[in-house]
Amino acid sequence: MKVLLIIDVQNDFCPGGALAVGGGNEVVPVINSIIWKFNRVVATQDWHPADHSSFASNHKGKKPFDEIELNGYRQTLWPDHCVQGSRGADFHPDLNTTLVDLIVRKGTSSDIDSYSAFLENDKKTKTGLDGYLNSIGTTEVFVCGLATDYCVYYSAMDAHMIGFKTAVIIDACRGIDVPEGSLTKVIASMREAGIRIVESGAL
Repeated sequence: MKVLLIIDVQNDFCPGGALAVGGGNEVVPVINSIIWKFNRVVATQDWHPADHSSFASNHKGKKPFDEIELNGYRQTLWPDHCVQGSRGADFHPDLNTTLVDLIVRKGTSSDIDSYSAFLENDKKTKTGLDGYLNSIGTTEVFVCGLATDYCVYYSAMDAHMIGFKTAVIIDACRGIDVPEGSLTKVIASMREAGIRIVESGAL
């Protein structure tokens, strides 16, 4: 049972969005070309309430990309993005969602962020995705989407930690790479953990 996990291919993470990833829209045709090769497809959406604690606008005197201490962990503050029900939270309009079996919405609680598709940033609160994958007999998880060095990275590392054989489809991802070099570091970190880095053409 091979599952494709499409991470946050949403308008706000694509060019013109509130928190755009450079070339974020370029993952869409790659994903569309491979989506049919998997037994199941899961897509995630950042789905934040307007008062979300990761938004710089909700912290007086703070600006996007500042860091604060939040509930015992470091939190990067972001521009308002992927607000529940907004156009920015919608999937990119060209993404083929017809074959998506399950949508997991994350970051839905005001007081905690969630980069990973599996765990919120407290590393304790589950989204429930692991239970779904186990219930359908998943053996392998293939991760793609946005952004390589944030939500893709944390999702892949958690999938591996939970015990799934995990691969990242690197040409179906785009990263932020801030500070410069962070993208190279997270790819090396995933490889060291035992996560395969593959190209879509090799699937």
